[in-house]
Amino acid sequence: MFRGSFSLTLDDKGRLALPTRYRDTLFADAEGAMVCTIHTKDPCLLLYPLPEWEEVAEQLQRLSNQNPQELRFKRLLIGHASDCDMDKSGRILLPAPLRSHASLTKNIRLVGQLNKFEIWDEETWNKRVAEDMAIERDMSADAEISERLQDFVL
Repeated sequence: MFRGSFSLTLDDKGRLALPTRYRDTLFADAEGAMVCTIHTKDPCLLLYPLPEWEEVAEQLQRLSNQNPQELRFKRLLIGHASDCDMDKSGRILLPAPLRSHASLTKNIRLVGQLNKFEIWDEETWNKRVAEDMAIERDMSADAEISERLQDFVL
C-alpha cells in the first residue's frame, strides 16, 4: 500500500530513485517490475507494480473496441505503457515521451495512491494541491457530493 508524498529528483538520464521504504516490497511483490503510463485527465504519470498493472490490463481488455470512448481510453493507457524495471539501487528510468507528457523537470513529486504512484512535476503538483484545497474550502454545505463521499467518514 503506497501512501504519502515524496519530493524526488530526476537525474540527467531521466531516472528517479524510489523511496527506500518501498523498495523491498516492490522487489518482493513484483521483482522490481513496474509499468508506467500517462494519466488521461491530469498532467502526471501513473506508476504501477507489475501485478497491479496486470489487474488494470484485465479491465482494459474487457473494454469494447467498438465504443469510441472505450477504445480511446485503451489506446491512450496501453499505447503509452512502458516497462520500467527497478535496478539494484531502486531507480527506474522514465522514458522521454512520458516525461514530456507530465512536463517533468528535475524536481518531481511521487504521490502514493494505495495501489500505484502518481508522478508529478513538483511545481505542477503544488499548484494542483493549492487549487484542490481552495475548492474543498469553498464548497458550500449544500453542494452536491458524490454518493460514495456522502458515506465516507474520516
